Amino acid sequence: MEYTTLGGTGATVSRLGFGGATLGLANYVEEFDPADAATHARSVSAIETALDAGVNYFDTAPGYGAGISERVFGEALQGVTTVGDHRLFVATKVSPQTAPDDLRVSLESSLERLRRDRIELLQLHGSSYSTEDVDRLLRPGGLVEQLVAARDEGLIGAVGFTSEDTNDGVYRLIRSGAFDAVQLCYNLIYQHPYDPSRPYGSMIVAEDRGLGIITMRTSTSGIFQRWVQAVNPNNTFDYTPALIQFVLSNPLVDVALVGMRTPDEVRANVALVNDRSGRIDLGRMHERYVR
Repeated sequence: MEYTTLGGTGATVSRLGFGGATLGLANYVEEFDPADAATHARSVSAIETALDAGVNYFDTAPGYGAGISERVFGEALQGVTTVGDHRLFVATKVSPQTAPDDLRVSLESSLERLRRDRIELLQLHGSSYSTEDVDRLLRPGGLVEQLVAARDEGLIGAVGFTSEDTNDGVYRLIRSGAFDAVQLCYNLIYQHPYDPSRPYGSMIVAEDRGLGIITMRTSTSGIFQRWVQAVNPNNTFDYTPALIQFVLSNPLVDVALVGMRTPDEVRANVALVNDRSGRIDLGRMHERYVR
């Protein structure tokens, strides 16, 4: 397994992260019933397979099936503290709409579902942040201040936030100095956070500030695949490996989250990460002129 350091946290993390949305959300991307007993058993087995393969980064959220995803991880990861030579790294989230005084309730509920006494990374679970959102989050006594206090007390290891967007609010949060990591939407069809042909982007600012960088929607959550199938109904080529390798080719990306539901999916993605022959030079790819 390929490992790196998550920004300035000092934590060693696998570059392949196990995304938990697919384990808790019914019919997410494809037909899926998390309440089915056989499905639940496969989900647990998939996590155990990932552990055996060296994956130590697991990402979930209370909102993934009203706690279902956290419970599945809690069952599969109970008693696990290390993966090989590295510490297990569990990340979960809290709604940015949470009242500051209610943060501890949300955190304690997540800890109970995950069967852990500490969260390595607690993230604001946002999709976009307006000016008013950021003002509210960063104000004295606000939710971000409470997150930082929880980190200082050792209840969590690091503070982060997630975003589907890269608007001004995202840059304000990155530059606030409160966060240790950021999870951004980044993939072949959404490259705004990082374009090596241009000297700007939220990933570049996050890297300069020492934040760990995690990607969501690494394989486009099925959007690219559905588009290909729409324009070419006879397509049989699986583009998912190429989509994952594209993200892993980005030198600023620490962890690429991929949703996995079965042991076979885990084994295929682990093999992909271990085979670096599919990596590309993104700078060369973005060149507009023939040399």
